[in-house]
Amino acid sequence: MPNTPSLPDDVESLKQLVIEQRALLATRAEQLLSRDVLIEKLKIELLRLKRMQFGRSSESLDTKIAQLELTLEELEASETQLASALAPPMTPALESERRSPTRKPLPAHLPRETVTHQDTCRCPECGGDLKRLGEDVSEVLEYMPAQFKVIRHARPKLRCGRCQTIVQAPAPTRPITRGLAGPGLLAHVLVSKYCDHLPLYRQSEIYARSGIELERSTLADWVGQASALLRPLIDALSRYVLSAEKLHADDTPVPVLYPGRGTTKQGRLWTYVRDDRPAAGTDPPAVWFAYSADRKGVHPRTHLKDFKGVLQADGYAGFEQLYNEADPAHPIQEAACWAHVRRKFSHDRLSTLGTILSCDTKTVRARSFVAAAR
Repeated sequence: MPNTPSLPDDVESLKQLVIEQRALLATRAEQLLSRDVLIEKLKIELLRLKRMQFGRSSESLDTKIAQLELTLEELEASETQLASALAPPMTPALESERRSPTRKPLPAHLPRETVTHQDTCRCPECGGDLKRLGEDVSEVLEYMPAQFKVIRHARPKLRCGRCQTIVQAPAPTRPITRGLAGPGLLAHVLVSKYCDHLPLYRQSEIYARSGIELERSTLADWVGQASALLRPLIDALSRYVLSAEKLHADDTPVPVLYPGRGTTKQGRLWTYVRDDRPAAGTDPPAVWFAYSADRKGVHPRTHLKDFKGVLQADGYAGFEQLYNEADPAHPIQEAACWAHVRRKFSHDRLSTLGTILSCDTKTVRARSFVAAAR
């Protein structure tokens, strides 16, 4: 039988031994949790590097990164909770090993509110008057919950004492005719829905906690009318983007509700980007999104019917038709993506390709591509 360590006989020594063993187990648990956090961080960095290398070729990486981010949040919260539960004398060595993120100064543009803490005006020792030497200031970041307010538009009626004419200022315009929502509330609803992915029924529940009863159907009406209100801005944005001499285009799938079936179907978001900053351009960059229910090639042809210039996109057949069937009055020149071409070839095929091609202008470019791919 293996040698068992001898245990003390007195109760106090046994209690001390149990306390030490518990502290050791807690320390080991925290160390393992810290390693799990590090592993998850490395996994996320690895996926991001793959994402940078392969681009949009593997969109599933985005989902994996999002899931790992959630896992990392849970692990970091558990790590902090475990560290807080341990008594300070239990983990003195581990406390020095823990790495806390570098604390950045709070933004200077935030409003400051000073709360002065003054204990007494008299010396606690002799009762004499105290003179100010200076002060120690520490800052705490606080959050003020969003609040609703009602703006009353009062329009006094004035009557002329001579001719009895009644004069009154015209009513101010509203974003939605006879609507109760101000522009700030409408912007908040739209940003919450489309940027923060917060459904309207959840927004309705959040507003109800503040005592504001806004039905989901009411919010939906606001969204629809605000969309119509913003249409001129969207049209102006599309005109600005399509007036560029060089354009970047791509599409991405997006799940869309399928009414009547209770499921979703796959729609497409077409992205058109104007950005000449890498080429020392001074025009402001912009992006225009266009939605379609499917990925038919008619959609990019419709979007770019008035565009003329250089189009950089992937090898999607819908874009190929733009180059082959372009209107002579609006010629579109192809700027193919080398990264997408490289995916089609392995190193063996690249070597074969470089051997077979003849020496003409296209071959020189192909051989340059082969050398770069290696």
